[in-house]
Amino acid sequence: MKKWKKQQNNINWKISSMIAIGVLLSVMFLLPSIIVLPFKGDQSETEASTSTPTEIETKNKERELASPFHVNVFRTKTEKVEEVPLEEYVVHVVASEMPADFELEALKAQALAARTYVVRFLVQGVSQNIPGGADVTDTIEHQVYKNEDELRELWGSDYHWKIDKITQAVYETQGKIITYDNQPITPAFFSTSNGYTENSENYWPNELPYLRIVESPWDEEISPKFFSQKTFTKSQLEELLGVPVQSEEKFHLTRTDSQRVETMKVGEKSFSGREVRTLLDLPSNDFTITKKNDHYVFTTRGYGHGIGMSQYGANGMALEGKSSSEIVSYYYKGTEVSSLEEAAPTLLAKSE
Repeated sequence: MKKWKKQQNNINWKISSMIAIGVLLSVMFLLPSIIVLPFKGDQSETEASTSTPTEIETKNKERELASPFHVNVFRTKTEKVEEVPLEEYVVHVVASEMPADFELEALKAQALAARTYVVRFLVQGVSQNIPGGADVTDTIEHQVYKNEDELRELWGSDYHWKIDKITQAVYETQGKIITYDNQPITPAFFSTSNGYTENSENYWPNELPYLRIVESPWDEEISPKFFSQKTFTKSQLEELLGVPVQSEEKFHLTRTDSQRVETMKVGEKSFSGREVRTLLDLPSNDFTITKKNDHYVFTTRGYGHGIGMSQYGANGMALEGKSSSEIVSYYYKGTEVSSLEEAAPTLLAKSE
C-alpha cells in the first residue's frame, strides 16, 4: 500500500512538473508578443497617419487659389522681375505686411486691402518707370512682398502654419476688392493708431471721402507700438531740423482733430507734423516734447501715417467678433466689398 502511494505521489509530481513547465513555456512564448503588440499597434497607426494627407495638406488642396492674371514684381535685391499669380501675390503681401498670429478676420481685411491696392494700380495704368517693365516693387513704395524662400528664412519652423493661415484668409476673400462708387479705392493702412485715424488731406495732398477720421480704441490696449520715445541733444535737433534751437525754446504745436501735430514752430520757422516725423524719424506725428537738462524727449503715440485701416485696430475688432467686411467698412467709410468682375472688368478683359 505504501509502495502504491509512493508511486502515485511520483506520478502527481511528474504531472505537476509537466504542467508547470507547460505554463512556463507558454509565458515565455507569449511574453514577447505581449510586449511587442502595443508598439506594433502604435507603429501601424503612425504609418497610416503618414501615408494619408495631413489636415493642412487636405485644406490646401481644397483651397486652390484661382488667379485671373499675374503681377510683375520688381525684386530690389536681385534686380529681377518675378511674375506672380494675383492671389499668390496677395498671400505674400499679407505675410509681409501683417503678423500671421493676428485673427483670421483681420488677415482677411488685410487681404482685401492688398488685392485692392494692386488692382487699382493696374487699372489706373500709371507709368512708374519701374525697371524691367514691372507693375510694382517689393517695398513700401507699393506693398512689401517677400517670396517663399524669404518667408521660410524669416519664419523657420513656423512657416507651415503661418502660410497656411494666411492662405486661408486669401482664399476666403479671393476675387474680392474694396470699392467706393464701384471703383477700387486707395486702401491705405498702417500699424497702430493714436486712438483715431486721420483724414487723408491732413497728411497727403488729396481729400478722399472714404479716408476719414474714425475712433480706433483697440490700439492702445493691444499694440506694443502704441507708445514710443526718442531723445535728442540740442545739437542733434538743430542738425536734423536745420534751425537754431534756443536753450529755453518753446515749441509751438497745433493739432488736427485726430490729435496729431499739424504744425510745429521753432523760432521763426514752421514745419508740418509730417515733416517733423520724417526729419526726426518718429513713429508717428502725434508727439509731445519735454526738455530734460540739455535733452529733448519726443513721446509719440501710434505708429504710421494714421490714414485708413489700423492693423492693430483691425485685430482688435476681429477679437471682438467683427468680420472682415465689417472691419473694412468701418475704416474705409462708405465702401463696400465687390467682385473683380463688377469693379474691374476692363482689367480682366486685358488678361484674357
